[in-house]
Amino acid sequence: MKSLKYLDISSNLLRHDRADVQCQWAESLTELDLSSNQLTDAVFECLPVNIKKLDLENNQITSVPMGMAELKYLTELNLASNRLADLPGCSGFMSLEFLNIGMNSILTPSADFFQSCPRVRELQAGHNPFKCSCELQDFIRLERQSGGKLFDWPAAYVCEYPENLRGMQLKDFHLSELACNTVLLLVTALLLTLVLVAVVAFLCIYLDVPWYMRMTWQWTQTKRRAWHNNPEEQETVLQFHAFISYSERDSLWVKNELIPNLEKGEGCVQLCQHERNFIPGKSIVENIITCIEKSYKSIFVLSPNFVQSEWCHYELYFAHHKLFSENSNSLILILLEPIPPYIIPARYHKLKALMAKRTYLEWPKERSKRALFWANLRAAISINLPIADGKRCEETD
Repeated sequence: MKSLKYLDISSNLLRHDRADVQCQWAESLTELDLSSNQLTDAVFECLPVNIKKLDLENNQITSVPMGMAELKYLTELNLASNRLADLPGCSGFMSLEFLNIGMNSILTPSADFFQSCPRVRELQAGHNPFKCSCELQDFIRLERQSGGKLFDWPAAYVCEYPENLRGMQLKDFHLSELACNTVLLLVTALLLTLVLVAVVAFLCIYLDVPWYMRMTWQWTQTKRRAWHNNPEEQETVLQFHAFISYSERDSLWVKNELIPNLEKGEGCVQLCQHERNFIPGKSIVENIITCIEKSYKSIFVLSPNFVQSEWCHYELYFAHHKLFSENSNSLILILLEPIPPYIIPARYHKLKALMAKRTYLEWPKERSKRALFWANLRAAISINLPIADGKRCEETD
C-alpha cells in the first residue's frame, strides 16, 4: 500500500509490547487512528515517521518516552482517556500544534509545557482530577499568559482534590504568595519570631520580669524551708499590728514620728521594724517574708527615697503577694513626700497601680492636721492580736 495516507484501526485489541520488533509503515501514511485499543508506552517506538495526525485515545499509555524517535511532521496528537500523570514534552514532535490530553490522571500539570512546545496553538487538558494546591498555581497563571490556548476553559477545569475544594473551577482558586513560597514563608516566620523574641525581651527588661521571677523563686524556697524545718508551725500567728517598710534615708521620720506616735498611748500597737525584729542568721529575704506574714498590716512610707531602694522593692513585692494570695486588705500607704512619676522605675508598676486604686495617707506639713493623720492610721491597723502573756506595749519616753 504505497499510496496509503489514512488508516483507521480503532476499537480493536491491538497491543505492542516488544520494543525490539521492527515496525514498517508506508511512508505515505499521514493520518493514523489507533484509539480504543490496548496500546502502552511502547507504541511510540512503532509509529509512521511521516505521520501528521495521530489518535491514541482510550488506550493504556502512562507516559511519552523521552528517547522516542522524532515525529517531526506530527501536528495533531490525541492522548485523551489514557493514564498519563503529566503533560508530555515536545522533544519528539517539535511541529505539534494541537494536543488533547483530557480525561487522564493529571493532578498538577507542568507549567513549562508551552515553553517546551512553542508551536502548540490549542491544548485540551480538561476533565482531569486536578489537585488544587500551590503547584497548580503556576499552571493557572500559565493559562492567563497563554492567550486562550486552553480549550474549554474554564468549564472543563475543576478541582477534584482536596475534598473541601471539589467542584471549584480553577479560575476561582487562589492561594497567597506567602502560603506557596516556602522560602518566603520561612523568612517571614523567622522575622516574626525574632520580632516576638525582641518584644518579649524588651518587656522583660522594661518590667524587670527576671527580678520578679527571682523573687518568686526566693519566696517559694523560703516557704519550702519553713515547712520542712517547722511543719507544725505553719499556721501563722499574728504577732504585730504592722510591719514598717521605709528607706534608710527616711529612718529619722520613722523613729522620731511614726513609731513613737503609734506605740505610745492608747491602742497598744505592736510594730515590726527590721532593726529590732529581724532574726540574726536568717537571710534578709526570709526575715522580710516572716515579718510580713506575722503582721496584720504592712505600712509603706513612700517617698522619692523609697522608690530608689532595692530592699523596699522586695518588701513591697512580698506584701503585694500576700495581698492577692490571702485576698486581704493589708497594705497601708503613707505618702511622706510627693513622688514625681518620672522618677518611679518601671519595675514599680505595681506601686503605680496601688497608688492609683487605693487611698493613701499623706503626711501633713501643718501640725494642726497631724492629730487626724495619727487617728486615721491607728484606725486602719486596729485589731486585737493574740499576743502571748507577758508582752506589753513598748513604752517610749
